[in-house]
Amino acid sequence: MDMCSGGGGPWLELSRGLQRDAHSPLHIVLTDKYPNLGAFQFAAAASENHIGFCPDSVDATNVPPELKGFRTMFTSFHHFRPEKARAVLQNAVDAGQGIGIFEVTRRAPATIGLMFVWALTPFALTPWIRPFRWSRLLWTYVLPIIPMVLLCDGVVSCLRTYRPPELREIIAKLTATEYQWELGEHSTASGGVPITYLIGFPRAPVPAG
Repeated sequence: MDMCSGGGGPWLELSRGLQRDAHSPLHIVLTDKYPNLGAFQFAAAASENHIGFCPDSVDATNVPPELKGFRTMFTSFHHFRPEKARAVLQNAVDAGQGIGIFEVTRRAPATIGLMFVWALTPFALTPWIRPFRWSRLLWTYVLPIIPMVLLCDGVVSCLRTYRPPELREIIAKLTATEYQWELGEHSTASGGVPITYLIGFPRAPVPAG
């Protein structure tokens, strides 16, 4: 179950790889506090219904108990202040569900610098976006509001992203004695931007005797 899914995040591509590797059918459910139903419906159709969605508002700090499954959040955890971030994790713990947090943004000069490159992409891609809108050309080339919004959002996201020591402080305050946590920064072999991750799941019961 993906939380704070926005427009679907990376799930359309990820679902294809996971379906190939999974030993049993894998069903992915997109959720959001403000669900983008158009994007969710597109993802469901493009994935041949391996991706589903919840049409109702889902608060990541108070997920309805009927929504079960391993929870994921991609590049959205930094939107939560520490007390809310802790509530997101505590809610997963209380429900006995695993959770994985993945952040591509980082408080690092190299990553912040990439946000300036990211802000330039609308200048190259806007004419090819469909459906075509003249207003999109206006806000990109005449009054470059869209690139400025992308730049501001990207830089602020980097500055707000939790580093591993800060994530340790958050999980240290959880009531989660039967949970196991793994966290760190993963770098790909190609030398791409490291991804900060936090994964938590219930500990396997210790066999008696």
